[in-house]
Amino acid sequence: MPRTKKEHIISTDEKQAADLQIKEMQKQIDYDTRDFTIELLIAKFEKEDFFIPPYQRDFVWQPKNKTLFLESVFLGLPIPFMFFADCDNGKQEVIDGAQRMQTLVEFHNNKLQLTGLKKLTRLNGFYFKDLSDTQQRKFLNKALRIIILEEDTPTAARQDLFYRINTTGIRANDSEVRRGSYPGPFTDFIEKCSKDETFISLCPMSDNRVKRHERFEFVLRFFAYLNNYENFGHTVNEFLDEYLINNLTDFDETAFYTDFQNMISFVQENFPYGFAKTEKAKATPRVRFEAISVGVALALREKPDLKVENIDWINSDEFKEYTTSDASNNEGKLKLRVEYVRDQLLKG
Repeated sequence: MPRTKKEHIISTDEKQAADLQIKEMQKQIDYDTRDFTIELLIAKFEKEDFFIPPYQRDFVWQPKNKTLFLESVFLGLPIPFMFFADCDNGKQEVIDGAQRMQTLVEFHNNKLQLTGLKKLTRLNGFYFKDLSDTQQRKFLNKALRIIILEEDTPTAARQDLFYRINTTGIRANDSEVRRGSYPGPFTDFIEKCSKDETFISLCPMSDNRVKRHERFEFVLRFFAYLNNYENFGHTVNEFLDEYLINNLTDFDETAFYTDFQNMISFVQENFPYGFAKTEKAKATPRVRFEAISVGVALALREKPDLKVENIDWINSDEFKEYTTSDASNNEGKLKLRVEYVRDQLLKG
């Protein structure tokens, strides 16, 4: 019989040593929780009562992150805690929250213009000075919660906290953000389509992709490109966000669902591997899905009773060129691949 690895039995001494280590490490971090108004945070930062340490100065937000944060403040959404630490000179070190802190100061000093807001669209183009007096006061009076580490917290423990906060979380992908940020009838409809059993069988993907709502992303791309691909001319995320928002409460569900069902029925009947490359594929490339799904739907719109003899073209070098991973979504390549599939199908 094969030898099995002997299980290590944790001794009483080892348990006691572990307990002692936990207690000793906990002693290194003691903290208090305080609520500061934005007005007070800005004032203390400008007086240099707060300072940003060298180990986190390289972490810089892009303008999109800044305006999204400010929009969240205006909307009254929960803001993640910021972490400061007391210093022996009476000042406080910003352990986590430097970008939020600097964004507040920049906006208050009229050095940051609001752009790209998705919900408070009327504020796009505004500086702080452009807000009404009422909104200025409300903004400055909003309170943010701060975790203050006690003065005797070692520098190493502060740095460790910063890196744990900034490296242990899994960033929400764009599809997860869209799905959570824009609730409404159209979002619910896309979710329903993404759970269609036929669609799922035609579109294999890993469990991790499924958990991160990749099927939702596929269905949204299908409708956005089918109905608006000729107007695609900027980044994919902006295009999809805009399409989702524009249809959030005003869309023809019957017509949309008919397009979706007709498309997946045609693919099931005519494409042996569905949207995948091979019979046993465990993933479906986005560009391949876009080309086939949108191309099929466009062809069916022109010829609802469409019948095809073969789809040999799917193995052609031309189709492979249009649907390789480096055939990223720009206006020309998107148009080429969806219209290529449409035209090949209409040839019969």
